[in-house]
Amino acid sequence: MKSGPDIARIGALIGDPARANILIALLSGKALTATELATEAGITGQTASSHLKKMTEGGLLAQAKQGRHRYFTLAGSEVASVLESIMGLAASKGHLRTRTGPKDPAMRAARVCYDHLAGDMAVRIFDSLQLRSFLTVSSDKGGLGLTDSGKDFMLGFGINLDALAGSRRPLCRACLDWSERRNHLAGSLGAAILKRFQEEQWLRREPKSRVIHISPNGELAMQKLFPTD
Repeated sequence: MKSGPDIARIGALIGDPARANILIALLSGKALTATELATEAGITGQTASSHLKKMTEGGLLAQAKQGRHRYFTLAGSEVASVLESIMGLAASKGHLRTRTGPKDPAMRAARVCYDHLAGDMAVRIFDSLQLRSFLTVSSDKGGLGLTDSGKDFMLGFGINLDALAGSRRPLCRACLDWSERRNHLAGSLGAAILKRFQEEQWLRREPKSRVIHISPNGELAMQKLFPTD
């Protein structure tokens, strides 16, 4: 066997349908119990425990005990990034599951992906930043960066760029949105934009869901802050 990272192990952990459903449920950014994750995956509690143990040992999940319950989360933003990228690849190749109900249009409009926005709303934000030349391709492995005018805009929006610079995460990362087939903004800046929207109370999140609804004031503010024409 050749040396290097064992991507086959990661692929096997993600590739099982039940485990994939568990991981996608945790893209909400919320900590969930084994019972809740079993329900999400449509499997028994015993089977869920086996899957959760494998994914924890494989470094995809983290767990914490509180009282009688153990809560599971994704092991970090890099796991969320890989999942969203795989979902984007699957969508671009036509590997889509059947739409299951009325929540799907809402999921496509706006949703949480771990700690940043995804869906049509997020794509519009990304398009606006590009149209106004606030984003640029950086020299760091072809990643994204902020132009000087982009930095000024984010500071004016109330985002502390110095604090984000101290993070080990990339500041900006283009992530292929699985529902829109176009990029939205991930990375620490994507998370900070979602946080600012929440601080302004422009968003309402559906209970036990990744779906986000934007308020009328939030829609007006977003159109002003992130115009696309």
